Amino acid sequence: MDSWKRRVVGYSVFVFAVLISTALAYRWGMRVYEGEARTLIEALRFSVEMFSTTGFGGDAPWESQQMNAFIAVMDLVGMVLLIGALPVVVTPLLEAAFSTTVPRELDEQHADHVVVCSDTSRSAALLDEFDSQGISYVVVEPDAERAVDLYEAGHAVIRADPESTAGLQGAQLTDARALVTDVSDQVDASIVLAAKELAPDVRVISVVENPERERYHRLAGADDVLSPRSLLGESLAAKVTTALQTDLSEAVTIGDSLRLAEVSIHHGSGLAGSTLADSGIGERTGVNVLGAWFNGEFEVAPAPDATLTAGTVLLVSGRSDQLERLVDLSNSATRRFGAGETVVVGFGQVGRTVTETLDDADLPVTVVDRAEAEGVDVVGDATEPETLIDAGIEDARTVVLALPDDTTTEFTTLVIRDLAPNVEILARVEESASVPKMHRAGADYVLSLATVTGRMCASTVLAKRDVLSLNQQIEVVRSRVPRIAGRTIGQVNVRERTGCTVIAIERGEEIVTDIGPDTRIEGDDELVVVGTDEGIREFERSFT
Repeated sequence: MDSWKRRVVGYSVFVFAVLISTALAYRWGMRVYEGEARTLIEALRFSVEMFSTTGFGGDAPWESQQMNAFIAVMDLVGMVLLIGALPVVVTPLLEAAFSTTVPRELDEQHADHVVVCSDTSRSAALLDEFDSQGISYVVVEPDAERAVDLYEAGHAVIRADPESTAGLQGAQLTDARALVTDVSDQVDASIVLAAKELAPDVRVISVVENPERERYHRLAGADDVLSPRSLLGESLAAKVTTALQTDLSEAVTIGDSLRLAEVSIHHGSGLAGSTLADSGIGERTGVNVLGAWFNGEFEVAPAPDATLTAGTVLLVSGRSDQLERLVDLSNSATRRFGAGETVVVGFGQVGRTVTETLDDADLPVTVVDRAEAEGVDVVGDATEPETLIDAGIEDARTVVLALPDDTTTEFTTLVIRDLAPNVEILARVEESASVPKMHRAGADYVLSLATVTGRMCASTVLAKRDVLSLNQQIEVVRSRVPRIAGRTIGQVNVRERTGCTVIAIERGEEIVTDIGPDTRIEGDDELVVVGTDEGIREFERSFT
Protein backbone atom coordinates (compact mmCIF):
# COMPACT_ATOMS: atom_id res chain seq x y z
CA MET A 1 0.00 0.00 0.00
CA ASP A 2 1.29 3.49 -0.90
CA SER A 3 2.33 5.73 1.98
CA TRP A 4 -0.42 8.30 1.34
CA LYS A 5 -3.04 5.54 1.34
CA ARG A 6 -1.75 4.36 4.71
CA ARG A 7 -2.03 7.93 5.97
CA VAL A 8 -5.63 8.17 4.73
CA VAL A 9 -6.57 4.93 6.47
CA GLY A 10 -4.90 6.03 9.69
CA TYR A 11 -6.54 9.45 9.54
CA SER A 12 -9.97 7.89 8.96
CA VAL A 13 -9.57 5.59 11.96
CA PHE A 14 -8.53 8.57 14.09
CA VAL A 15 -11.52 10.69 12.99
CA PHE A 16 -13.93 7.81 13.72
CA ALA A 17 -12.44 7.41 17.20
CA VAL A 18 -12.82 11.16 17.85
CA LEU A 19 -16.48 11.04 16.72
CA ILE A 20 -17.28 8.16 19.06
CA SER A 21 -15.42 9.61 22.04
CA THR A 22 -17.06 13.02 21.46
CA ALA A 23 -20.52 11.40 21.29
CA LEU A 24 -19.91 9.55 24.56
CA ALA A 25 -18.60 12.68 26.28
CA TYR A 26 -21.55 14.73 24.99
CA ARG A 27 -24.08 12.15 26.19
CA TRP A 28 -22.50 12.15 29.67
CA GLY A 29 -22.33 15.98 29.81
CA MET A 30 -25.97 16.43 28.81
CA ARG A 31 -27.10 14.04 31.52
CA VAL A 32 -24.89 15.47 34.29
CA TYR A 33 -24.84 19.24 33.54
CA GLU A 34 -28.02 19.78 31.53
CA GLY A 35 -30.22 17.13 33.17
CA GLU A 36 -31.32 15.75 29.84
CA ALA A 37 -30.77 12.22 28.66
CA ARG A 38 -29.56 11.48 25.11
CA THR A 39 -29.36 8.16 23.36
CA LEU A 40 -26.08 7.08 21.81
CA ILE A 41 -27.51 7.62 18.33
CA GLU A 42 -28.61 11.16 19.23
CA ALA A 43 -25.20 11.94 20.72
CA LEU A 44 -23.48 10.55 17.64
CA ARG A 45 -25.71 12.69 15.42
CA PHE A 46 -24.62 15.75 17.40
CA SER A 47 -20.97 14.76 16.98
CA VAL A 48 -21.33 14.39 13.21
CA GLU A 49 -23.27 17.67 12.89
CA MET A 50 -20.64 19.56 14.86
CA PHE A 51 -17.58 18.24 13.00
CA SER A 52 -19.30 18.61 9.63
CA THR A 53 -20.40 22.18 10.58
CA THR A 54 -24.04 21.47 9.63
CA GLY A 55 -25.43 22.64 13.01
CA PHE A 56 -26.37 21.31 16.46
CA GLY A 57 -30.13 20.79 16.03
CA GLY A 58 -32.45 21.46 18.95
CA ASP A 59 -29.82 21.04 21.71
CA ALA A 60 -28.44 24.59 21.34
CA PRO A 61 -28.10 26.72 23.38
CA TRP A 62 -26.76 25.04 26.52
CA GLU A 63 -27.38 26.35 30.00
CA SER A 64 -24.30 25.10 31.89
CA GLN A 65 -20.86 26.65 31.60
CA GLN A 66 -19.32 23.18 31.46
CA MET A 67 -21.22 22.23 28.31
CA ASN A 68 -20.53 25.55 26.63
CA ALA A 69 -16.80 25.07 27.35
CA PHE A 70 -17.01 21.51 25.99
CA ILE A 71 -18.67 22.72 22.77
CA ALA A 72 -16.02 25.43 22.33
CA VAL A 73 -13.21 22.91 22.69
CA MET A 74 -14.89 20.51 20.27
CA ASP A 75 -15.30 23.34 17.73
CA LEU A 76 -11.54 23.85 17.83
CA VAL A 77 -10.93 20.12 17.50
CA GLY A 78 -13.24 20.00 14.47
CA MET A 79 -11.37 22.86 12.85
CA VAL A 80 -8.03 21.09 13.40
CA LEU A 81 -9.44 17.88 11.91
CA LEU A 82 -10.75 19.76 8.87
CA ILE A 83 -7.44 21.52 8.27
CA GLY A 84 -5.56 18.25 8.78
CA ALA A 85 -7.68 16.55 6.14
CA LEU A 86 -6.25 18.80 3.41
CA PRO A 87 -2.64 17.53 3.35
CA VAL A 88 -3.54 13.98 4.40
CA VAL A 89 -6.52 13.25 2.20
CA VAL A 90 -7.50 16.00 -0.24
CA THR A 91 -4.07 16.97 -1.57
CA PRO A 92 -2.89 13.38 -2.29
CA LEU A 93 -6.18 12.63 -3.99
CA LEU A 94 -5.88 15.71 -6.21
CA GLU A 95 -2.24 14.90 -6.99
CA ALA A 96 -3.19 11.34 -7.87
CA ALA A 97 -6.00 12.59 -10.11
CA PHE A 98 -3.89 15.10 -12.03
CA SER A 99 -0.37 13.58 -11.89
CA THR A 100 1.29 11.59 -14.65
CA THR A 101 0.62 7.87 -14.47
CA VAL A 102 3.45 5.69 -15.71
CA PRO A 103 2.26 2.39 -17.19
CA ARG A 104 3.25 -0.80 -15.40
CA GLU A 105 3.53 -2.71 -18.66
CA LEU A 106 3.80 -1.94 -22.35
CA ASP A 107 0.39 -1.26 -23.89
CA GLU A 108 1.37 -2.07 -27.47
CA GLN A 109 3.18 -5.05 -28.88
CA HIS A 110 6.94 -4.44 -29.17
CA ALA A 111 9.61 -6.50 -30.89
CA ASP A 112 13.35 -6.24 -31.49
CA HIS A 113 13.65 -3.61 -28.75
CA VAL A 114 16.15 -3.27 -25.91
CA VAL A 115 15.09 -3.56 -22.27
CA VAL A 116 17.12 -1.16 -20.09
CA CYS A 117 17.33 -1.78 -16.31
CA SER A 118 17.06 0.85 -14.96
CA ASP A 119 17.47 4.66 -14.71
CA THR A 120 20.91 5.56 -13.27
CA SER A 121 23.32 8.47 -13.60
CA ARG A 122 24.80 6.68 -16.64
CA SER A 123 21.60 5.69 -18.41
CA ALA A 124 21.04 9.09 -20.04
CA ALA A 125 24.10 8.61 -22.25
CA LEU A 126 22.94 5.10 -23.15
CA LEU A 127 19.44 6.29 -24.09
CA ASP A 128 20.96 9.09 -26.16
CA GLU A 129 23.01 6.48 -27.99
CA PHE A 130 19.92 4.40 -28.70
CA ASP A 131 17.97 7.47 -29.84
CA SER A 132 20.79 8.55 -32.16
CA GLN A 133 21.01 5.10 -33.73
CA GLY A 134 17.26 4.55 -33.97
CA ILE A 135 17.19 1.63 -31.54
CA SER A 136 13.80 1.01 -29.90
CA TYR A 137 13.97 0.56 -26.11
CA VAL A 138 11.98 0.53 -22.89
CA VAL A 139 13.29 1.41 -19.43
CA VAL A 140 12.18 -0.70 -16.47
CA GLU A 141 12.28 1.64 -13.47
CA PRO A 142 10.96 0.73 -9.98
CA ASP A 143 11.19 4.24 -8.49
CA ALA A 144 8.00 6.25 -9.03
CA GLU A 145 9.61 9.70 -9.30
CA ARG A 146 12.34 8.58 -11.69
CA ALA A 147 9.80 6.74 -13.82
CA VAL A 148 7.66 9.88 -14.07
CA ASP A 149 10.66 12.02 -15.02
CA LEU A 150 11.60 9.61 -17.81
CA TYR A 151 8.00 9.33 -18.99
CA GLU A 152 7.51 13.10 -19.12
CA ALA A 153 10.84 13.44 -20.96
CA GLY A 154 9.41 11.30 -23.75
CA HIS A 155 11.22 8.03 -23.03
CA ALA A 156 9.52 4.64 -23.25
CA VAL A 157 9.32 3.48 -19.62
CA ILE A 158 7.33 1.22 -17.37
CA ARG A 159 7.23 1.33 -13.60
CA ALA A 160 8.15 -2.19 -12.53
CA ASP A 161 10.72 -4.20 -10.60
CA PRO A 162 13.50 -5.27 -13.01
CA GLU A 163 14.59 -8.01 -10.60
CA SER A 164 11.27 -9.81 -11.04
CA THR A 165 10.13 -11.89 -13.99
CA ALA A 166 6.76 -10.12 -13.80
CA GLY A 167 8.42 -6.73 -14.28
CA LEU A 168 10.48 -7.98 -17.22
CA GLN A 169 7.41 -9.63 -18.71
CA GLY A 170 5.71 -6.22 -18.64
CA ALA A 171 8.59 -4.96 -20.78
CA GLN A 172 7.96 -7.82 -23.25
CA LEU A 173 11.45 -9.20 -22.74
CA THR A 174 10.65 -12.40 -24.62
CA ASP A 175 10.29 -10.35 -27.83
CA ALA A 176 13.32 -8.10 -27.19
CA ARG A 177 16.64 -8.21 -28.97
CA ALA A 178 18.64 -7.60 -25.77
CA LEU A 179 18.57 -6.52 -22.13
CA VAL A 180 21.08 -4.06 -20.66
CA THR A 181 21.50 -3.69 -16.90
CA ASP A 182 23.73 -1.19 -15.11
CA VAL A 183 22.56 -0.65 -11.52
CA SER A 184 25.09 -2.29 -9.20
CA ASP A 185 27.07 -5.51 -9.32
CA GLN A 186 24.69 -7.41 -7.02
CA VAL A 187 21.43 -6.01 -8.42
CA ASP A 188 22.64 -6.61 -11.96
CA ALA A 189 23.32 -10.27 -11.16
CA SER A 190 19.77 -10.61 -9.80
CA ILE A 191 18.33 -9.02 -12.96
CA VAL A 192 20.38 -11.37 -15.14
CA LEU A 193 18.97 -14.37 -13.27
CA ALA A 194 15.39 -13.13 -13.72
CA ALA A 195 15.96 -12.36 -17.39
CA LYS A 196 17.41 -15.78 -18.18
CA GLU A 197 14.56 -17.47 -16.33
CA LEU A 198 11.98 -15.61 -18.41
CA ALA A 199 13.79 -15.44 -21.78
CA PRO A 200 16.85 -17.72 -21.92
CA ASP A 201 17.54 -16.91 -25.59
CA VAL A 202 17.53 -13.12 -25.25
CA ARG A 203 20.98 -11.53 -25.16
CA VAL A 204 21.77 -10.10 -21.73
CA ILE A 205 24.44 -7.41 -21.27
CA SER A 206 25.55 -6.41 -17.77
CA VAL A 207 27.97 -3.75 -16.53
CA VAL A 208 30.30 -4.41 -13.61
CA GLU A 209 32.02 -1.87 -11.41
CA ASN A 210 34.60 -4.39 -10.20
CA PRO A 211 36.06 -6.53 -13.02
CA GLU A 212 36.71 -9.35 -10.53
CA ARG A 213 32.94 -9.88 -10.29
CA GLU A 214 32.57 -10.60 -13.98
CA ARG A 215 32.67 -14.35 -13.32
CA TYR A 216 29.57 -14.14 -11.12
CA HIS A 217 27.62 -12.34 -13.82
CA ARG A 218 28.73 -15.02 -16.28
CA LEU A 219 27.54 -17.69 -13.87
CA ALA A 220 24.19 -15.90 -13.61
CA GLY A 221 23.87 -16.18 -17.39
CA ALA A 222 25.07 -12.84 -18.78
CA ASP A 223 26.12 -13.08 -22.41
CA ASP A 224 28.32 -9.97 -22.34
CA VAL A 225 29.89 -8.38 -19.26
CA LEU A 226 31.33 -4.89 -19.73
CA SER A 227 33.82 -3.13 -17.48
CA PRO A 228 33.85 0.55 -18.53
CA ARG A 229 35.90 1.69 -15.53
CA SER A 230 38.78 -0.52 -16.53
CA LEU A 231 38.57 0.66 -20.14
CA LEU A 232 38.43 4.27 -18.96
CA GLY A 233 41.56 3.74 -16.86
CA GLU A 234 43.38 2.09 -19.74
CA SER A 235 42.43 4.97 -22.06
CA LEU A 236 43.74 7.55 -19.60
CA ALA A 237 46.97 5.59 -19.16
CA ALA A 238 47.36 5.38 -22.93
CA LYS A 239 47.39 9.17 -23.13
CA VAL A 240 50.34 9.31 -20.74
CA THR A 241 52.80 7.22 -22.74
CA THR A 242 54.81 8.54 -25.66
CA ALA A 243 54.90 5.42 -27.82
CA LEU A 244 53.40 5.99 -31.25
CA GLN A 245 51.46 2.75 -31.18
CA THR A 246 49.75 3.95 -28.01
CA ASP A 247 48.76 7.29 -29.44
CA LEU A 248 47.31 5.53 -32.48
CA SER A 249 45.96 2.44 -30.76
CA GLU A 250 42.34 3.39 -31.47
CA ALA A 251 42.89 4.19 -35.15
CA VAL A 252 40.40 2.75 -37.62
CA THR A 253 41.97 1.15 -40.69
CA ILE A 254 40.38 1.76 -44.10
CA GLY A 255 41.69 -0.59 -46.74
CA ASP A 256 45.39 -1.44 -46.68
CA SER A 257 46.86 1.98 -45.97
CA LEU A 258 44.39 4.66 -44.87
CA ARG A 259 43.93 5.12 -41.14
CA LEU A 260 41.62 7.37 -39.15
CA ALA A 261 42.77 8.52 -35.72
CA GLU A 262 42.61 11.12 -32.97
CA VAL A 263 45.82 12.96 -32.10
CA SER A 264 46.12 15.26 -29.06
CA ILE A 265 48.13 18.49 -28.93
CA HIS A 266 50.25 18.31 -25.77
CA HIS A 267 51.67 21.04 -23.53
CA GLY A 268 55.00 22.22 -24.87
CA SER A 269 54.21 21.15 -28.44
CA GLY A 270 55.32 23.50 -31.19
CA LEU A 271 51.78 23.32 -32.57
CA ALA A 272 50.19 24.78 -29.44
CA GLY A 273 49.32 28.44 -29.90
CA SER A 274 49.40 28.40 -33.70
CA THR A 275 46.44 28.50 -36.06
CA LEU A 276 45.59 25.50 -38.18
CA ALA A 277 46.85 27.32 -41.27
CA ASP A 278 50.11 28.50 -39.67
CA SER A 279 50.83 25.04 -38.23
CA GLY A 280 51.32 23.62 -41.71
CA ILE A 281 50.08 20.23 -40.53
CA GLY A 282 48.93 19.12 -43.97
CA GLU A 283 52.15 20.13 -45.71
CA ARG A 284 54.48 18.85 -42.97
CA THR A 285 52.82 15.50 -42.36
CA GLY A 286 50.51 14.73 -45.29
CA VAL A 287 47.46 14.03 -43.07
CA ASN A 288 43.98 15.34 -43.76
CA VAL A 289 42.36 17.18 -40.84
CA LEU A 290 38.70 16.16 -40.78
CA GLY A 291 37.67 17.82 -37.51
CA ALA A 292 38.85 18.83 -34.06
CA TRP A 293 37.71 19.03 -30.44
CA PHE A 294 38.20 22.48 -28.97
CA ASN A 295 37.52 22.51 -25.21
CA GLY A 296 35.42 19.37 -25.56
CA GLU A 297 33.31 20.69 -28.48
CA PHE A 298 33.66 18.98 -31.85
CA GLU A 299 34.00 21.17 -34.95
CA VAL A 300 33.77 19.65 -38.43
CA ALA A 301 36.40 20.90 -40.90
CA PRO A 302 37.76 23.65 -38.61
CA ALA A 303 38.53 27.00 -40.19
CA PRO A 304 42.16 27.82 -41.14
CA ASP A 305 42.28 30.51 -38.45
CA ALA A 306 41.19 28.09 -35.68
CA THR A 307 43.77 28.21 -32.87
CA LEU A 308 45.34 24.97 -31.68
CA THR A 309 45.91 24.81 -27.94
CA ALA A 310 47.18 22.23 -25.49
CA GLY A 311 44.31 19.78 -25.17
CA THR A 312 43.00 20.21 -28.72
CA VAL A 313 42.27 16.80 -30.25
CA LEU A 314 42.55 16.49 -34.03
CA LEU A 315 40.56 13.98 -36.04
CA VAL A 316 42.80 13.10 -38.98
CA SER A 317 43.19 10.55 -41.76
CA GLY A 318 46.35 9.38 -43.47
CA ARG A 319 48.88 6.60 -43.80
CA SER A 320 50.63 5.23 -40.74
CA ASP A 321 53.85 7.11 -41.47
CA GLN A 322 51.93 10.36 -41.91
CA LEU A 323 50.09 9.88 -38.62
CA GLU A 324 53.38 9.12 -36.89
CA ARG A 325 54.84 12.40 -38.12
CA LEU A 326 51.82 14.26 -36.73
CA VAL A 327 52.13 12.51 -33.36
CA ASP A 328 55.79 13.56 -33.25
CA LEU A 329 54.81 17.17 -33.93
CA SER A 330 51.98 17.12 -31.39
CA ASN A 331 54.22 15.96 -28.55
CA SER A 332 56.44 18.30 -26.58
CA ALA A 333 60.22 17.96 -26.70
CA THR A 334 60.26 16.48 -23.19
CA ARG A 335 57.59 13.92 -24.08
CA ARG A 336 59.59 12.81 -27.11
CA PHE A 337 62.58 11.97 -24.97
CA GLY A 338 60.95 10.61 -21.85
CA ALA A 339 57.59 10.16 -20.18
CA GLY A 340 58.55 11.88 -16.95
CA GLU A 341 56.76 11.66 -13.62
CA THR A 342 53.02 10.97 -13.53
CA VAL A 343 50.83 11.78 -10.51
CA VAL A 344 47.66 9.69 -10.20
CA VAL A 345 45.05 11.22 -7.90
CA GLY A 346 42.51 8.68 -6.67
CA PHE A 347 43.09 4.97 -6.16
CA GLY A 348 39.73 3.44 -6.99
CA GLN A 349 39.13 1.08 -9.89
CA VAL A 350 40.09 3.67 -12.51
CA GLY A 351 43.16 4.87 -10.59
CA ARG A 352 44.37 1.32 -10.00
CA THR A 353 44.03 0.50 -13.68
CA VAL A 354 46.01 3.59 -14.66
CA THR A 355 48.72 2.80 -12.13
CA GLU A 356 49.02 -0.85 -13.16
CA THR A 357 49.22 0.07 -16.84
CA LEU A 358 51.96 2.63 -16.25
CA ASP A 359 53.86 0.25 -13.96
CA ASP A 360 53.80 -2.36 -16.72
CA ALA A 361 55.32 0.27 -19.03
CA ASP A 362 58.05 1.00 -16.44
CA LEU A 363 56.91 4.61 -16.07
CA PRO A 364 57.34 6.37 -12.70
CA VAL A 365 54.07 6.99 -10.87
CA THR A 366 53.14 8.78 -7.64
CA VAL A 367 49.71 7.87 -6.25
CA VAL A 368 47.63 10.23 -4.08
CA ASP A 369 44.55 9.13 -2.16
CA ARG A 370 42.59 10.11 0.94
CA ALA A 371 42.95 6.67 2.50
CA GLU A 372 46.16 4.89 3.31
CA ALA A 373 46.56 1.68 1.33
CA GLU A 374 49.18 -0.45 -0.34
CA GLY A 375 50.26 1.38 -3.47
CA VAL A 376 49.37 4.85 -2.18
CA ASP A 377 52.42 7.11 -1.89
CA VAL A 378 50.85 10.31 -0.51
CA VAL A 379 47.84 10.29 1.81
CA GLY A 380 45.78 13.49 1.88
CA ASP A 381 43.11 15.70 0.35
CA ALA A 382 43.92 16.45 -3.29
CA THR A 383 42.04 19.76 -3.10
CA GLU A 384 44.68 21.02 -0.64
CA PRO A 385 47.82 22.47 -2.30
CA GLU A 386 50.06 20.95 0.39
CA THR A 387 49.02 17.42 -0.57
CA LEU A 388 49.77 18.00 -4.24
CA ILE A 389 53.10 19.65 -3.47
CA ASP A 390 54.07 16.62 -1.37
CA ALA A 391 53.25 14.48 -4.41
CA GLY A 392 55.66 16.48 -6.55
CA ILE A 393 53.05 18.21 -8.68
CA GLU A 394 55.39 21.08 -9.55
CA ASP A 395 57.87 18.71 -11.21
CA ALA A 396 55.31 16.35 -12.79
CA ARG A 397 54.64 16.28 -16.50
CA THR A 398 51.24 14.58 -16.32
CA VAL A 399 48.47 14.35 -13.71
CA VAL A 400 45.70 11.78 -13.97
CA LEU A 401 42.58 12.61 -11.94
CA ALA A 402 40.62 9.46 -11.08
CA LEU A 403 38.30 10.80 -8.39
CA PRO A 404 34.71 9.53 -8.02
CA ASP A 405 33.11 12.95 -7.45
CA ASP A 406 32.92 15.45 -10.31
CA THR A 407 32.79 18.54 -8.11
CA THR A 408 35.97 17.46 -6.31
CA THR A 409 37.63 16.72 -9.65
CA GLU A 410 36.78 20.18 -10.98
CA PHE A 411 38.15 21.92 -7.89
CA THR A 412 41.30 19.76 -7.89
CA THR A 413 41.88 20.74 -11.53
CA LEU A 414 41.78 24.42 -10.60
CA VAL A 415 44.28 23.86 -7.77
CA ILE A 416 46.63 21.88 -10.02
CA ARG A 417 46.47 24.43 -12.81
CA ASP A 418 47.39 27.17 -10.30
CA LEU A 419 50.34 25.18 -8.90
CA ALA A 420 51.62 23.82 -12.22
CA PRO A 421 50.40 25.84 -15.22
CA ASN A 422 52.19 23.66 -17.78
CA VAL A 423 51.41 20.20 -16.43
CA GLU A 424 49.19 17.99 -18.60
CA ILE A 425 45.91 17.12 -16.83
CA LEU A 426 43.98 14.00 -17.82
CA ALA A 427 40.74 13.32 -15.95
CA ARG A 428 37.73 11.07 -15.60
CA VAL A 429 34.31 12.35 -14.65
CA GLU A 430 31.03 10.60 -13.90
CA GLU A 431 28.61 12.79 -15.84
CA SER A 432 28.82 13.90 -19.46
CA ALA A 433 27.71 17.39 -18.41
CA SER A 434 30.94 17.78 -16.40
CA VAL A 435 33.19 17.49 -19.48
CA PRO A 436 32.93 21.14 -20.68
CA LYS A 437 33.34 22.40 -17.12
CA MET A 438 36.51 20.37 -16.75
CA HIS A 439 37.93 21.88 -19.93
CA ARG A 440 37.13 25.36 -18.63
CA ALA A 441 38.87 24.47 -15.37
CA GLY A 442 42.03 23.65 -17.31
CA ALA A 443 41.93 19.90 -18.07
CA ASP A 444 43.55 18.79 -21.32
CA TYR A 445 41.73 15.49 -21.83
CA VAL A 446 38.52 14.35 -20.15
CA LEU A 447 36.70 11.02 -20.26
CA SER A 448 33.11 10.65 -19.06
CA LEU A 449 32.18 7.33 -17.45
CA ALA A 450 28.56 7.85 -18.50
CA THR A 451 29.53 8.33 -22.15
CA VAL A 452 31.98 5.43 -22.18
CA THR A 453 29.37 3.14 -20.59
CA GLY A 454 26.65 4.24 -22.99
CA ARG A 455 28.78 3.74 -26.07
CA MET A 456 30.07 0.37 -24.88
CA CYS A 457 26.52 -0.88 -24.29
CA ALA A 458 25.17 0.53 -27.55
CA SER A 459 28.09 -0.85 -29.55
CA THR A 460 27.56 -4.27 -27.98
CA VAL A 461 23.82 -4.25 -28.69
CA LEU A 462 24.20 -3.17 -32.31
CA ALA A 463 27.72 -3.76 -33.62
CA LYS A 464 27.19 -2.58 -37.17
CA ARG A 465 29.48 0.48 -37.11
CA ASP A 466 33.12 1.20 -36.40
CA VAL A 467 33.33 3.51 -33.40
CA LEU A 468 36.48 5.60 -33.49
CA SER A 469 36.57 5.92 -29.73
CA LEU A 470 34.21 5.18 -26.87
CA ASN A 471 34.61 8.60 -25.32
CA GLN A 472 33.81 10.73 -28.38
CA GLN A 473 30.62 10.48 -30.44
CA ILE A 474 32.34 9.90 -33.77
CA GLU A 475 31.45 6.99 -36.03
CA VAL A 476 32.75 5.49 -39.26
CA VAL A 477 30.14 3.90 -41.53
CA ARG A 478 30.34 2.06 -44.82
CA SER A 479 27.24 2.63 -46.90
CA ARG A 480 26.01 2.07 -50.45
CA VAL A 481 24.21 5.12 -51.87
CA PRO A 482 22.51 4.15 -55.15
CA ARG A 483 20.32 7.27 -54.97
CA ILE A 484 23.30 9.50 -55.82
CA ALA A 485 25.13 7.19 -58.22
CA GLY A 486 26.52 9.03 -61.21
CA ARG A 487 26.95 12.30 -59.33
CA THR A 488 30.17 13.76 -57.98
CA ILE A 489 31.09 14.42 -54.34
CA GLY A 490 30.90 18.14 -55.03
CA GLN A 491 27.43 17.87 -56.53
CA VAL A 492 25.87 16.07 -53.57
CA ASN A 493 27.52 18.37 -50.96
CA VAL A 494 27.82 15.66 -48.29
CA ARG A 495 29.77 17.81 -45.82
CA GLU A 496 27.58 20.89 -46.21
CA ARG A 497 24.34 18.93 -45.87
CA THR A 498 25.30 16.51 -43.10
CA GLY A 499 28.58 17.58 -41.50
CA CYS A 500 30.08 14.21 -42.48
CA THR A 501 33.15 13.61 -44.62
CA VAL A 502 33.66 10.95 -47.28
CA ILE A 503 37.18 9.70 -46.63
CA ALA A 504 37.27 6.73 -49.00
CA ILE A 505 35.30 4.74 -51.55
CA GLU A 506 35.40 0.96 -51.62
CA ARG A 507 34.98 0.05 -55.29
CA GLY A 508 35.18 -3.72 -55.62
CA GLU A 509 38.71 -4.71 -54.63
CA GLU A 510 39.94 -1.13 -54.97
CA ILE A 511 40.05 1.47 -52.20
CA VAL A 512 39.87 5.03 -53.52
CA THR A 513 41.37 7.41 -50.96
CA ASP A 514 42.09 10.40 -53.18
CA ILE A 515 38.67 11.99 -52.74
CA GLY A 516 37.89 15.38 -54.24
CA PRO A 517 34.88 17.40 -55.43
CA ASP A 518 35.18 15.81 -58.90
CA THR A 519 35.22 12.22 -57.64
CA ARG A 520 32.24 10.47 -59.24
CA ILE A 521 30.15 7.93 -57.32
CA GLU A 522 29.44 4.71 -59.17
CA GLY A 523 26.45 2.39 -58.67
CA ASP A 524 28.23 -0.33 -56.67
CA ASP A 525 30.44 2.03 -54.66
CA GLU A 526 30.47 1.76 -50.89
CA LEU A 527 31.24 5.12 -49.29
CA VAL A 528 33.33 5.25 -46.13
CA VAL A 529 31.95 8.19 -44.16
CA VAL A 530 33.05 9.69 -40.85
CA GLY A 531 30.97 12.02 -38.71
CA THR A 532 29.23 12.62 -35.43
CA ASP A 533 26.29 10.47 -34.39
CA GLU A 534 23.89 13.22 -35.46
CA GLY A 535 25.72 13.75 -38.75
CA ILE A 536 25.68 10.04 -39.58
CA ARG A 537 21.92 9.92 -38.94
CA GLU A 538 21.43 12.88 -41.30
CA PHE A 539 23.64 11.22 -43.92
CA GLU A 540 21.56 8.04 -43.78
CA ARG A 541 18.30 10.01 -44.03
CA SER A 542 19.55 12.05 -46.97
CA PHE A 543 21.41 9.55 -49.12
CA THR A 544 20.57 5.93 -48.24
